[in-house]
Amino acid sequence: MTNIDLRSLHPEDLEKVVLIDAEIIGRSRRAFYEKRLEIALASPESLITCAALVEGELIGFSFVRIEDGAFGINERIAEVDVIGVAKAYREGGVATLMMEELERRMLKQSIKNIRTMIDWGDTGLTGYFSSAGFKLLPSIVVSRECEAQPSFDGGDPESPRYQDGANNDYVSLFRDSIPVRTMKESDLDGVVRVDKKLTGEDRTNFYKTKISEVLNDSGIRVSLVVEQDNTIVGFAMVRLDYGEFGQLEPSAVLDTIGVNPDYHRAGVGHALLSQLMVNLSGLQVNNIQTQVHWESFGLLEFLSGCGFKATQNLVLNKSLD
Repeated sequence: MTNIDLRSLHPEDLEKVVLIDAEIIGRSRRAFYEKRLEIALASPESLITCAALVEGELIGFSFVRIEDGAFGINERIAEVDVIGVAKAYREGGVATLMMEELERRMLKQSIKNIRTMIDWGDTGLTGYFSSAGFKLLPSIVVSRECEAQPSFDGGDPESPRYQDGANNDYVSLFRDSIPVRTMKESDLDGVVRVDKKLTGEDRTNFYKTKISEVLNDSGIRVSLVVEQDNTIVGFAMVRLDYGEFGQLEPSAVLDTIGVNPDYHRAGVGHALLSQLMVNLSGLQVNNIQTQVHWESFGLLEFLSGCGFKATQNLVLNKSLD
């Protein structure tokens, strides 16, 4: 095998990264990688990179995001965002070498699990991750299209407005009766209080990092909160994804949604998702998705009622201990 050197990505690697990726998916995603690399260089503890080189030329790259508490996972995990290898080197084990290097770095940070999400129909990726020791997790990936007037909108289903199809334009929407606003960094304490009511834990550090990510890293603010009497009673934290594993269209990822138990069944969750759909639709984001453990029956029922459906995506995990 040709001697392959491994290191982190450098700013000057951007052009080659974009070229390799375009070779794989058929179009350039320069803006996506500019942002990814910018985050990795500014916060190497939250987004880790690996570059593979032959005689100084970049032939492969990978990005791994460090998550702490997203999707209800109560631990720090590594999540593989992207792996790309130049066409001429795809049979040379480059991706395997990069993964082994990333795993060594994860263990140094006491991270015991590395995960990823792929389309089960992508036999190349499925085979690669299977050979690398990844196993299927009991998680369901659900998604739905974003639309300006979500089909689950409404207040009281017994209202005459729901019985007369001619008056649909005047339907009382959840977001009309329950004010929803954009999340701010000063909302940290309120978000933590709601989460603590739900989990029994103080996850201030997780939410401090997550709020910074969703408000600053994407460049577009789409995360939301609901207030009652100047107190946050619900929140939805969302990040925009511009192309993990060859995805061609921008989508949104719902990392976390929480509602104060005192306000369950009050329409807070529906109001958050209703406004979120409107905002994302206005940004021309066509899809939103999230991961749910298959035993989270209440959350699955809620999301199903909001139009989410199971996808063909698989959630894979590799234990590093």
